[in-house]
Amino acid sequence: MPCTPGKNLKEINSTTWILLCYGPPMVGENFTAQEFSGSGLACRRGGRLVFEGLQFAVPRGGALVLRGANGSGKTTLLRLMAGLTPAAAGQLAWNGAPVEDAEQHAASLRFISHLDAIKPALTVTENLNFWAALWGGGQIPHALQMLGLGHLAAYPARLLSAGQRHRLALARLLVAPAPLWLLDEPGNALDDSSLAALTQAIADHRARGGMVIVASHGAAFVSDGNTLDLGTFAPTNTAHWSDT
Repeated sequence: MPCTPGKNLKEINSTTWILLCYGPPMVGENFTAQEFSGSGLACRRGGRLVFEGLQFAVPRGGALVLRGANGSGKTTLLRLMAGLTPAAAGQLAWNGAPVEDAEQHAASLRFISHLDAIKPALTVTENLNFWAALWGGGQIPHALQMLGLGHLAAYPARLLSAGQRHRLALARLLVAPAPLWLLDEPGNALDDSSLAALTQAIADHRARGGMVIVASHGAAFVSDGNTLDLGTFAPTNTAHWSDT
């Protein structure tokens, strides 16, 4: 969708304006997508084939936990699922239909990685206002309360601790609903109360029909999810280590 000046212009704070291009709105209490899946997936990183022949399926309300040693491709797979890394082979699908519209796919998910995507010069609330404007959401008070950030709402993000920054990044999940959450080691730098809040947020999301895919060495914050061991899909042919 092209940007239209005067229509998509949003005020982020009293001094900052930004022109936003909107994807399909995803706001709603319940999600209707029945399955997110992948088949025959392979991916290269730095000329090396990381995994091949990988397949998965996550149903409505389901969860998938990615396991594997360092370097097995957990983050690479999440980036592929998010549309940020191209697949060397295979395809992703929603309800059995191949993903062909990149913008619509991106609007259907929230990806929380090791990079927090926080603007240090903005306050906690202003950072969430940015994402709410971008995604067409407005559940900022709920996000602040759920992640224990209410008392830091007016606090500049540059002064946050590592744990507080990570909670702010996770709060983006709650600002505007989307059916698929992709979480890369989401428990990093969180204290016990924050871990409990994350576990509850994931449970609430799944209860509404949302899907969650988590890469984690430790706790995965899901009670009954399936597990995908990426070691199972590691290439065995040493020729895979080079494109030539």
